[in-house]
This record gives sequence, C-alpha cells and structure tokens, in this order.
Amino acid sequence: MSSRNEDRGSPFAPHTTDETAAMLEAIGAETVEALFDIPDPVRFDGEFDIDPRGEREIRTELRHLLGRNDDLVEFLGRGHYDHYVPSLVDHLADRSEFLTSYTQYQPEITQGFLQVLFEYQSMLVELTGLEIANCSMYDAATALGEAATLAARVRETDGHRVLVPDLLREERRSVLENYVAGAGLTVESYPSDDANADLDALDETIDEDCVMVYAESPTVRGTIEERLGEIGESADENDALFVLGSDPVALSVLEAPGEIGADVVIGDAATLGLGASYGMGLGLFATREEFVRQVPGRLVGASTDAHGKRAYTLTLQTREQHIRRERATSNICTNQAWVALRTAIHAATLGPSGLVDLARDCLEWPADLADRLDAIDGVRAPVHDRHHFREFVARTDQPAPAVVGDLESKGFAVHAVDDHLVQLCVTETNADRVDALVTAFREAAR
Repeated sequence: MSSRNEDRGSPFAPHTTDETAAMLEAIGAETVEALFDIPDPVRFDGEFDIDPRGEREIRTELRHLLGRNDDLVEFLGRGHYDHYVPSLVDHLADRSEFLTSYTQYQPEITQGFLQVLFEYQSMLVELTGLEIANCSMYDAATALGEAATLAARVRETDGHRVLVPDLLREERRSVLENYVAGAGLTVESYPSDDANADLDALDETIDEDCVMVYAESPTVRGTIEERLGEIGESADENDALFVLGSDPVALSVLEAPGEIGADVVIGDAATLGLGASYGMGLGLFATREEFVRQVPGRLVGASTDAHGKRAYTLTLQTREQHIRRERATSNICTNQAWVALRTAIHAATLGPSGLVDLARDCLEWPADLADRLDAIDGVRAPVHDRHHFREFVARTDQPAPAVVGDLESKGFAVHAVDDHLVQLCVTETNADRVDALVTAFREAAR
C-alpha cells in the first residue's frame, strides 16, 4: 500500500485525510463516526468473525451446500418460463465492451450498446405493431405500473379506476397497487369466464371513471384471450387506455396488439435471452407514437453524425434527473440494458422463422401433454376449454397438494393452484421429460 493510499484511508475513497478533516470541520462534526450515527449492534468492530480458508476448501464447502438443493425437473410457469438460451448469447453478451460499459448511454463511447438497444426496440415495434418501444423497464410488474400512470396522464377527463383481470398474478397486482397509490388511482378487478375476460361483466364495470383496462394474452393460466378487439373497443368507448400484457415469443404468432386496438403493450421480454431466473425480469413497454413524450424510461434513436455516418443516441429520458421535476413522467431510475441486449441477441439468433417455430411448439406441447393427462383416470385436462400457450390447468380428483407432493418425490415440480387444480408448463427445456412425467402423474393421481 502506497503512502498516498494510506493518507486517503482507503484506496477506493477519493478524499485524502486532510480533505476529510476539512469537510468535517465545515459541518461541525469531530469525526466520521460522529457524522454517521450507526447503532452498536450493526457497527463493524474490525473483525468479520470468518475463519480464513483456502480456495479448494471453500469450493468443496460450496459444492456440498449447493448439492442440498432439490434437483427437480420443473414444469413450472405462471410468469417464469424456461427457454433454451444458446451459448452464443452468453459469449456475445459477456464481451468486455458490454459488461464494463458503465452508463451505456454515452453516445461517444458506447455506439455498440446503443445499437443493440435500438435493435431491441425495433424488434418489439415489429412484434407489437405499435410505433414506440422503450429500451426496457425492470420487469412486467413495473411496466404495468408505468402504463397505469401514463393512462392517468393522457386521459382527457378525470378518472381514478384501473381495471385488471381477477386472475392477475398477485405479485404483479401488488406492484401495480404500490405504483398507483401515489397517483390517486385505485385498482379494481373484473371477473373471468373460463380463465378469459368476462366481457358482459367488464361492460357493466367499465365507465368514464376508468383510466385503463388491462388484459393478458396468454393469461396467467396459459389461455389465449380470444376477444381482445372487443375489450379494446369497450375501453375506447369509455376513453380508457387499453393495455395488453404478453411476451415476445407469444407475440410472434398472436395478432399484433396494435392492430386490435392496444394502446400500450407490457410484459416480460426475458422469456428470450435469460431463461427462468425466478426474480430478474425484463419489462417490455411499447405504445403509440402519440404518447412518445409520456414514455417512461429511456428511448434510443438513430441519427447521422457530423461525418454523415449512422449514429445512435439517447433521444428521450423523462425522469427528473434529466428534466424539470414537475415535468418528469417517471422516477424509474434505470433499466435492464444488459438483459435487453441478451434478448435482442437471442431473438436475432432465432430469426423471424425460428421465433415462430418456437411459438408454435409452445402451442403444441401443452396440448399434447393435456391430452395425455386427460386420459388418466381422476384427471381432467385442460380445465379451460381454450387454446393454450406453454401452460394449462388440470383438475385432479386427488387433493392437488398431495399430487404435487407425490410428483416432487418422483423428481418433478408442478404448481398447486388450489385444492384440486394443478398447473403445468412445457417448453423445449422439459419436453423430453413429458413421458416420465405422465408415468409419474398416473401413479400420483390414483
């Protein structure tokens, strides 16, 4: 350690001892400890109480610890979908220029990253049929919250109600409620009919006090919403924004939301590029061009530099750090740039036809599994007489928790939805284990 670093107190702090003393004197504190009121129970006393160990010893202990995790074949879904991510995605996304580029928005030094985000946005524009897509939110839940506050801003008349399906995932609804509480909005549910929107009930619920109507396709139970156009018309007749939740794989075969009246499309785009992470997501957010000045987060645009060459730059970011506080449309601080980069690489790797092929498999695999489970005594699958994407719900005569427990003892993980409903999700990562799952299910359902 150099004498200069000793003088600083820490090699990672920018201030020397003299500079620190001058600042303390200016604010009237005698020491740094007096400045920061840290309770004794959590104050660092100079000892971490960790025995020193060698690298090999630590690796052995971690291997033993991780070996205690259950090694189950997962047929789980409900918002977390495991698609195979080609190694190409890891190799390109791990390049040092992507990993080390702090603030990927500096146009003079990060043209590559900006180009990837621009292409990510362009892919979402093509899939959604809307004119504008930002370069990501944290996850689908934050994107839904931003859509609600956008709806409240652009509505011409006053209103405070946000309508969502009664089968909306609880964690997504919870984030939405937190988001809109400060904006004076309330979240209300409209009922479902066989897992899709009950349009008659929705028509009775919606009125001019509604700022937003939210629907999903696929729904949380994997059904494809068949009457999105009518939902959009009901919203439009009441001057409410129509917001649709989906994901890029499903959108590659479903009708473009922009063509059926959607004003905003949100969802989790991490279904491509990330695999099932059970926490980290990638919030998809696309909308109509008329709302471009209200888009939360960041928007990357293409331009031409002084030499006439194509260049990329951050064209819009409407948070208070960059514009006047009273004009900020969102205080969301950052986005998921690196995950968006992975999604863009994965989508480009698949190409349009590969993306459609994957989506078609997501239609066929659950239909095939449901047919095989339906042939088992004591099982009815799917419960909902709908087209399904990736997942479906099955009814078992045996209690669902017992069926889930039996399957887990045989190495499979599925959801218990209620006392007699289970939910199963099939993708390319577990399709080769369907035969074994059906055999185990036959024994568990007895």
